Amino acid sequence: MVRTLGVAVVGFGWMGRVHTQAYARVPHHFPGLPLRPELVAVADEVPGRAEEAAAQYGFAAAHRDWREVAADPRVQAVSIAAPNFLHREIGLAMAEAGKHIWIEKPVGLTAEDARAVSDAVTKAGVQGTVGFNYRGAPAVAAARELIASGEIGTVTHVRIRLFSDYAAHPEGALTWRYERERGGSGVLGDLASHGVDLARFLLGEIEALTADTAIFLPRRARPTGATAGHTRATGGELGPVENEDYVNCLLRFASGARGVLEACRVSVGEQNNYGFEVHGTKGAVFWDFRRMGELGVSRGTSYQDQPVSTVYVGPGDGEYAAFQPGSANSMGYDDLKVIEAHHFLRSIAENTPYGATLADAVHSAAALDAMSRSAERGTWVPLA
Repeated sequence: MVRTLGVAVVGFGWMGRVHTQAYARVPHHFPGLPLRPELVAVADEVPGRAEEAAAQYGFAAAHRDWREVAADPRVQAVSIAAPNFLHREIGLAMAEAGKHIWIEKPVGLTAEDARAVSDAVTKAGVQGTVGFNYRGAPAVAAARELIASGEIGTVTHVRIRLFSDYAAHPEGALTWRYERERGGSGVLGDLASHGVDLARFLLGEIEALTADTAIFLPRRARPTGATAGHTRATGGELGPVENEDYVNCLLRFASGARGVLEACRVSVGEQNNYGFEVHGTKGAVFWDFRRMGELGVSRGTSYQDQPVSTVYVGPGDGEYAAFQPGSANSMGYDDLKVIEAHHFLRSIAENTPYGATLADAVHSAAALDAMSRSAERGTWVPLA
């Protein structure tokens, strides 16, 4: 029997749209799911934005204040896609109101924030899914299985990269993203959080780390009006960039493996250059988000001069079969959010967590806090 679930979206920038479109698509890709999301409410503080969303996507109600969503008994589940500094407050309020939450990373600005939301979700007995979408790529699922099977031997080291140019333009507006109080740790929370999640998803727990950070564009112009995404601004008053443009980090895993994680938001010439290279005693596996359906795989017994083959993922890998019938048919970023929506709704239907959880968000946030401490002190920092 299929039942309807009232859902709401808080924050209707690009990510709010992606969540909304995922809700609309999930019944088509996962028809066996016993829940059907119904778009009940949308909230955004920018004048007119919620009303436009309601008109375009069919939300029953549009609000400027997210608290009206928390008070709406028709809403049973909420996507939280508002700016980072609001994640803790909104997450706590929605959980305390008994609503399941699908929340974007980072869950707040610190590990304390993430832990508070996680505890609230547990106390309320609701489900919580976190937007670590890259782990949902079928190729990443295939890489995880390949590593776990021992096909590349014992993992010795990994390199994870997340390079982008979204903040590279010197005229990029000084929005909340560049303020410590509202944007948190900059590229750490924005991109390195994904890197930590991928590291844990593939290789297990991180035991200790040491990091270095930098701000390469120290001043930006303040915007004169409402902003969305990565708006440019010229002629405004210049102000300081308070959080990190760049981080590099050495990792020690509980397994004994070593790792390098590097992330940058001002990398000219790089657009969504995200990926990893995992090396083992018998082989290696490589993944590039920009070629999302491919893996580079080296395995065998040659050790030296061992070739790398390109493997195209297919219906047997992760959730690929819900989207394409055969190997090498392309998937895209939005498909990963449909997978997340499926995990979220399945978690609610079965009262069992699927996909990335608030516990994963806490682990990621703890690693980010450790990176910040390490960069300040110039030392290795253990993770409990």
